[in-house]
Amino acid sequence: MRLIFIIIILLNTLTIRSQVVPSFGTEIDVTINGISFDAMEPFISPTGNCLFFNNLNDGINTKLYYATKLNDSTFNYVGELNGANQITPPHLDAVADLDNLNNFYWTSTRNYPAKLNNLFHGTLSFGNVTNIGRVYGDFNKNIPGWLVMDHGISYDGNFLYYNNARFDSGKNGCQGVCETELGIAQKINDSTFNKIVNSDIILQNIIDENYIYYAPCISSDNLELYYTRYPRGTITPSTLFEICVAVRNTPTDIFSTPNVLFSELITNLIEAPTLTTDKQIIYYHRKIVGSHKIVMRYRKSPLSIGYSKKLELPFTIYPNPTNGKLNIKTELSYHNIKISVFTLLGEVVIVTTNKTEIDINSLSSGTYFLRLEIDDKTGIKKVVKIE
Repeated sequence: MRLIFIIIILLNTLTIRSQVVPSFGTEIDVTINGISFDAMEPFISPTGNCLFFNNLNDGINTKLYYATKLNDSTFNYVGELNGANQITPPHLDAVADLDNLNNFYWTSTRNYPAKLNNLFHGTLSFGNVTNIGRVYGDFNKNIPGWLVMDHGISYDGNFLYYNNARFDSGKNGCQGVCETELGIAQKINDSTFNKIVNSDIILQNIIDENYIYYAPCISSDNLELYYTRYPRGTITPSTLFEICVAVRNTPTDIFSTPNVLFSELITNLIEAPTLTTDKQIIYYHRKIVGSHKIVMRYRKSPLSIGYSKKLELPFTIYPNPTNGKLNIKTELSYHNIKISVFTLLGEVVIVTTNKTEIDINSLSSGTYFLRLEIDDKTGIKKVVKIE
């Protein structure tokens, strides 16, 4: 038995040593054309074409908004995310999350503390969130004072990386966030996630009672976990806020000891990382004089083990504009082909496989994107649907 235990320890050690820790380049300002207020807690959609964010997180009039992509660092503000926001203050609707099937998640204080399950889900379609309900499951503390503060949904929507936080007004020697709890829950159905049995083991190198940690973000391949942390205790001008990453080789491995990617004092605090599906860009927000803004960085280091970036795929589509069928032409031979059509917000509306044509007659007139995937290559083109 002792020999087996030693072997397990050695295998875990070898796993950690073989992992690749990402690094990122110089910070770049992100412009959201049309806004004049704080932009915090960003989330980039799975398609990369829509940026979700909330305004100042004051818990009084905090709302969710979205913007569409012009380029990596420039977005056009569209407006509020309809359906997700409460109307009468005080309220908080924040921390957007979206899987690749348009299941939308966010944190809300509606009816709290009368109802303690404060994580919500809905269906995102054309800028509207419908079929709204609470997310239930044993990951909820269901104790007054505790909230699901932050969360990160996996790309396929099957796993929820949740962050419970206990808040206090100061009467017990703590003001603000007093303690946090990070865990992994698995989807049971559309409204229920339950904590996986080995959650604490998988996160054992990250969980540290000396820190307040929050804003988890899991990469699309489930191999990199990003989050924010700062030392537990009274926040002072010298408190350092850090964006960290922990990595692993397979989606069932234990995460490595975290590495600090970026750090800032509270006067310039940085928080809430979000990663593009291809893992090439990280977005987060930064505190500046009198406000908060979203910034980004490009990845420098090689991609993690187990992930290979898809190569560019040349192809043509016709007729475009179209009022019905689209034909796809490529000079490449292929074994597997997948065609997806999605909105400017990144919402997937049609998917088909093993065909070289697609019928979009059911869609409303407007502009869409078509993504073609063949084996290890992918390409995207704009499509205009007319009546």
